[in-house]
Amino acid sequence: MARVGLYPGTFDPMTNGHLDVIRRSLKLVDHLVIAIGVNATKTPLISLEERFALIEAEAGPIAREVGSKISTASFSGLVVDAADEHGATVIIRGLRGAVDFEYETQMVGMNRVMNPHVETVFLAASPETQFISSTLVRQIASMGGDIAPFVPSSVKAKVLAAVKAQRK
Repeated sequence: MARVGLYPGTFDPMTNGHLDVIRRSLKLVDHLVIAIGVNATKTPLISLEERFALIEAEAGPIAREVGSKISTASFSGLVVDAADEHGATVIIRGLRGAVDFEYETQMVGMNRVMNPHVETVFLAASPETQFISSTLVRQIASMGGDIAPFVPSSVKAKVLAAVKAQRK
């Protein structure tokens, strides 16, 4: 039986930190569903379709290299429901520091009550990526800063194009 994991997030934009978690997750599961959360009250910088394409382009080769499978999906409800929908028994969460840990442990407790059949696994961010956040990448890009150290080059191009389109 294949081990299926769900890695939820907005991935707006996908960062080198996300790719690090994906790479490491693929050592733990046979199939990783990268699930993009959609919130009707938020306007993302990069469209859902573009985020799917970027994730598949960047994470697909990593999965093939290690002999695992990835797929992408979107969800707008509870993450435990998304896990059930995709047959995932594990939710993967990356932790950058103590603030993430406090928030995520609270979510684990709530998720466990709602669905005791799904476990959550925390992966501590690698030292070289622990300071990266999508929010900071968007802010740096909107202020004309260089985001190259924080995102893959394909993502950089999409972010810069999106920022330029917002200014028009």
